[in-house]
Amino acid sequence: MTPDLLAPLDLAFWNIESADHPMHLGALGIFSAHSPTAGAHAADLLAARAAGVPGLRMRIRDVWRPLDLRRPLAHGLRQPFNFFGGAAREPDPDFDPLNHVRLHAPVAGFHAMAGRLMQRPLQRDRPPWEAHVLPGEDGVSFAVLFKFHHALADGLRALTLAAAVLDPMDLPTPRPRPPEPKRGLLPDVRKLPGALRNALSDLGRALDIGASVARSSLTTRSTPALVAEPTGTRRTAGAVVDIDDVHLVRKAVGGTVNDVLIAVVAGALRRWLEERGDSSKGVAPRALIPVSRRRPRTAYPQGNRLSGYLMELPVGVPDPLARLDAVRSAMDRNKDAGPDRGAGAVALLADHVPALGHRLGGPLVGQAARLWFDILVTSVPLPGVGLKLGGHPLTAVYPFAPLARGQSLAIAISTYRGQVHYGFVADAKAVPDLGLLARAVTEEVETLITVCGP
Repeated sequence: MTPDLLAPLDLAFWNIESADHPMHLGALGIFSAHSPTAGAHAADLLAARAAGVPGLRMRIRDVWRPLDLRRPLAHGLRQPFNFFGGAAREPDPDFDPLNHVRLHAPVAGFHAMAGRLMQRPLQRDRPPWEAHVLPGEDGVSFAVLFKFHHALADGLRALTLAAAVLDPMDLPTPRPRPPEPKRGLLPDVRKLPGALRNALSDLGRALDIGASVARSSLTTRSTPALVAEPTGTRRTAGAVVDIDDVHLVRKAVGGTVNDVLIAVVAGALRRWLEERGDSSKGVAPRALIPVSRRRPRTAYPQGNRLSGYLMELPVGVPDPLARLDAVRSAMDRNKDAGPDRGAGAVALLADHVPALGHRLGGPLVGQAARLWFDILVTSVPLPGVGLKLGGHPLTAVYPFAPLARGQSLAIAISTYRGQVHYGFVADAKAVPDLGLLARAVTEEVETLITVCGP
């Protein structure tokens, strides 16, 4: 397997990270156990299978490359100024799965342990992923916490890698990327005029996106309860909702399933603020809703291809149906405008920044996240089939999104086997009562069902 240059957004995630502020995503899977030794058996299986998965053997190494005006990116885009300062995925010759799969002593609470593990950064000199097996004290369940650096895998790629170490299942085979033409150290002078035209075109598009981001940021204000000085600590929690209840609400009031799920977040935040004694009056935190820009069936599942929508969550609106209507209207406006507009489009700028710019500017960009949005609310795709590990069925899975610097909360949502799982990651010191927010999610769904009627 040959080295593979990081896509611009992957490179941005790699350089935004610091020792006190890791940028990995995660998922906590809960499995039913047939015996008290099921967890130990699962750890052995994960280590044995990881050795045979090429994507899990990939480490990220800094590379220094000359100017290359010809290298195309995914979907026909070009990176016009690819100077020195990039990074690449390459096979780790010293890869040992035992360094990445760890069996822990039995625990009473999976989320309590997951929070402590999520705050630990991944080792950057090894393939940046980990799997932690957590046997339950009850002897009838165990959990596996997967951690993947966002530069190694986004949600779709992480799913593919995790599925490769679970029991065999049928997944669509991604189409391979076409081989890149061989090139020398210097660009072909015959192609410079066209390359420069592409560069200028991309520069114009970048300026347009940047202006849109700036306009959106000027009209927004931070929500104090969701913005805090980072402490490097983490806490996780989860909530489960029946997908049939979500469909019941959607059919009663219209919109999409995603509209309902986001409106539930807004209502849960309102309940949470009021229960902790904070006023929700006029509160409208800016939520970044990531949007995948992969092309169906043709996109290679490696390399982040994201933009996003920005919307104000109607937390201050007291009526639950009015909140849902506000979310639906905001999402409709975002879809009409497209993912190239608004502060959520800031991820697209990564395609137009030289590699050295990511290296030097990454820390500044990470600190500026709070200027663009207050909270991340993202959906993670999961297969509709049942997953198993060592014959033990996966009963629940809670996705965890990276927590942006200066923000106290991120929410990820996945649907699996007829249930919606909300996964919460928070700064442990800024949000010591994260369990209250998780409970508020189920209460909000119950309220929506009541007001929508039979």
